[in-house]
Amino acid sequence: MIRVKDISVSFGSRILFEDVNLSFDEGNRYGLIGANGAGKSTFMKILVGDFEPTTGTVTVLPGVRVGVLRQDHYTYDDCRVLDTVLMGYPELWEVMQERERLYALPEMSEEEGMRVGELESAFADMDGYSAEYFAAELLEGLGVAVEKHSEPMSSLVGGFKLRVLLAQVLFGRPDVLLLDEPTNHLDLDSIRWLENFLLTHKGTMVIISHDRHFLNTICTHMVDVDYKQISLFSGNYDYFVAASTLAREQLVAENQKNLAKIAELREFVQRFSANKSKAKQATSRQKQIEKIDIQEVRPSSRVSPYIKFTSKQQLGKQIVSLDGVNKSFGDLQVLKDVRFDIMNGEKVAIIGPNGIGKTTLLNVMMGELSPDSGTVVWGQSADATYFTQDHNDTIRTDTTVIEWLRSFDPEMDQQGIRSILGRMLFSKDEVHKSTNVLSGGEAARLMIGKMLLLQGNVLVLDEPTNHLDLESIDALSKALVEFSGGVIFVSHARQLVTDVANRIIELTPGGLVDFAGSYDEYLAKRDDIVRA
Repeated sequence: MIRVKDISVSFGSRILFEDVNLSFDEGNRYGLIGANGAGKSTFMKILVGDFEPTTGTVTVLPGVRVGVLRQDHYTYDDCRVLDTVLMGYPELWEVMQERERLYALPEMSEEEGMRVGELESAFADMDGYSAEYFAAELLEGLGVAVEKHSEPMSSLVGGFKLRVLLAQVLFGRPDVLLLDEPTNHLDLDSIRWLENFLLTHKGTMVIISHDRHFLNTICTHMVDVDYKQISLFSGNYDYFVAASTLAREQLVAENQKNLAKIAELREFVQRFSANKSKAKQATSRQKQIEKIDIQEVRPSSRVSPYIKFTSKQQLGKQIVSLDGVNKSFGDLQVLKDVRFDIMNGEKVAIIGPNGIGKTTLLNVMMGELSPDSGTVVWGQSADATYFTQDHNDTIRTDTTVIEWLRSFDPEMDQQGIRSILGRMLFSKDEVHKSTNVLSGGEAARLMIGKMLLLQGNVLVLDEPTNHLDLESIDALSKALVEFSGGVIFVSHARQLVTDVANRIIELTPGGLVDFAGSYDEYLAKRDDIVRA
């Protein structure tokens, strides 16, 4: 479907990757992975045609239709939501527009009548009669309510506009799908729907995602951007981790074996090169040394933060109790009569569709918002630290990384602050970086650093994985699992919810569903719970 030949990209002396030769074949689903900054997005832009490589070519086989998920929020603002999706199949959309124009004429000429016949035939061949139904089905699956389908795109907030753009690229059923972070802004139910849809799609896919569960579910191959190379592995993400780790270990072990052999041969050469009776043997061994290949072990661009949460004080039996909490914004009631208790030992995932009130609930719990009525009572020993979703509201933009973190504990010495920042991958010079220019991933790691510093016994997190790479997400997940205190979190990352939560609270339009157990157990029993 797509052939990549001798692709290299460099910026001055910095090489992203070089001499890349790959083939993206029919029916395979490729996960494009790598550390932040390794070059994933650049390589995807090369495949899309939006970026010119330093060397090499990309060839798309003749007749192959390529669909690209773009992030152009405002391009379709004047269009109806449903029409925006239909535009994902340009040939059909053109037929629909011309057909509509001709049918709107007061009367038709003979030539126009013949043209209508041609259009009707083309319309039927392209499944035009079921097009609007299919488009609506895509929108509903991605969480765009039916009542929004006839409204203009300008009426939607950014996250829902991206859902429409995703529906648009899926609607065209292209031969090749190029998807950069398709699960961004999707809730867990929408991600599950997308997984099922993509598994039934027969086309080739190249997908960038930081969602390990999504990659494991969807991908048949992994394309790894690392070591200034791009390498292809068969299997899903977990298989890639195992295979790549084994391959690197074998390479290091082979090098060590060869270095030991070289040392042994050199010792013989040094001892006997001047000995006439053994000079021939020494020469032979010198030739053996020259034939032994020590392979280059390039440094990986992947670096994992070291996250280990500790508490200053022991947590008692009760974490927090909510009783009859209500919260409205104008005429919109977001929280209605919310009641639950969270106890020590529970790690609670709060889930539900976007806009249902998950962030509002956390903000009310943490005192960032006052409830209209009802009470929030924290346990006497509970000391909660909060990872907010909007970092811009939390991280001051008139300071440096080290100054911002130190403001939470002015008595901690500079070495202690630097140690935390180092664990969060801020190098010696980067600790003086202005908070104005932090990337999303850097800001998220700085927020985690704050939680490490404060050492609360309850961790409250709102979408902590949004800007993190796979390595950071895995490190965070492991740390939350191992943490001895309480955890309350909102996340659309299926793997994080699966790994960490032992209790699920789902906010639904019909009220709150409370389940004691893992997310997988909840999904297995969910229909019965909701019906009950």
